Amino acid sequence: MEQYKIDRINALAKKSKTQGLTPEEKEEQAVLRQEFLADFRAAFKQQLDRIELVDDKTKEEVDIELDEEEKTMKLN
Repeated sequence: MEQYKIDRINALAKKSKTQGLTPEEKEEQAVLRQEFLADFRAAFKQQLDRIELVDDKTKEEVDIELDEEEKTMKLN
């Protein structure tokens, strides 16, 4: 999101607290907030997708453990 849009969000928030907003300004604020949240979520998802868990166990050992847990769950 461009900095001028973030600045506008902040200006509208400040005006909302001090003077109140017109219906047009409220609509603009809602649109800008939705855009901000969409950008934030996309960036956060990208960050999470880059996380790689590291474990000392091999994939085969993990698969065996998962199979054993699954069997235990089925028995209960």
